[in-house]
Amino acid sequence: MSGNDIEPVGLGFVARYRAQTYPAAIGPGGDDVVLFSETPAEGFERGRGYWRLAVNIKDLEQLTLLRTVGAFGGEPCLILDEDENGDSGGLHIAYTGHSGMKAEALGYWLVDHGAYEVVVPREEVHAIRVERIAIPCQPGTLP
Repeated sequence: MSGNDIEPVGLGFVARYRAQTYPAAIGPGGDDVVLFSETPAEGFERGRGYWRLAVNIKDLEQLTLLRTVGAFGGEPCLILDEDENGDSGGLHIAYTGHSGMKAEALGYWLVDHGAYEVVVPREEVHAIRVERIAIPCQPGTLP
């Protein structure tokens, strides 16, 4: 499978809880995690089209940040979303390099201090891959 066959996921969390993996969201408090399920599960409450359960981060077996990254113009980028407004199916990306001058030269626009974004044709983003970043669930432990 080539990197361009990967379906961009943007950013998101997944959590392992009671030997099951669920999509997750952080908050509203610093130790709060909300788990989501498409089917009923023990302890989950019905939402709009899904089931949800609020837990404390320390009750999780694992918490992982998923983010899709790649390279545009030889520089690293973070894939934020797919842009479905264009005919070719572009990607909304953020510059993750260290030179604002390079970002601007590649056509990125400044969206906040030091933050650059642009929408480009999908075929111009190379080496697309999903990174998994483990988030510690217990104070003072490394994943």
